[in-house]
Amino acid sequence: MEDMRIIDLYNSRDERAIAETRRKYGPYCNKIALNLLGSPEEAEECVSDTLFAAWRQIPPLIPRSLRAFLGRVTRNLSVSRYRSLKAKRRCPGMEELLSELSDCLPDSNTLDAQVDSRALTGVITRWLDELPPRDRELFVRRYWFCDSLSDVAARMEETPQALSQRAYQLRRSLKNHLEKEGYTI
Repeated sequence: MEDMRIIDLYNSRDERAIAETRRKYGPYCNKIALNLLGSPEEAEECVSDTLFAAWRQIPPLIPRSLRAFLGRVTRNLSVSRYRSLKAKRRCPGMEELLSELSDCLPDSNTLDAQVDSRALTGVITRWLDELPPRDRELFVRRYWFCDSLSDVAARMEETPQALSQRAYQLRRSLKNHLEKEGYTI
């Protein structure tokens, strides 16, 4: 079913919208959640929460891209769930990715950093736009979708070792870019 038809089902409050969304985007959302959480059960909970969030938010929200909207909601819910599970010491999921990025992103625990997060998002988006397509794909797959290096390597037909080195170079490039923009790392 086309995305606009699914959105029309949400707008008319037809419960088939949830079934159609799950059919079309369930595997996509599940992969995002599973990559972040590492647990099929937790990932499925996040997908269900994503569908519930879509039901609550559409309408009044009309996403330009249903896929992007669902991916963002799934990722945000998965990160929140990860933090909650980490607080309970049950989930080792994202530690590697967070430690990789910690050296190139400003501390988000300060109030100023939280207020400035929209500006930071814009700076990172512009940096991504300037990257060659393969580098952008690597960075987004690794740090947004949280794909493993072996999955990204298979998709990009490269070795995980080569991509690991390239990911390191990209993180250094991002750090340098953010420092030039005035961010303290």
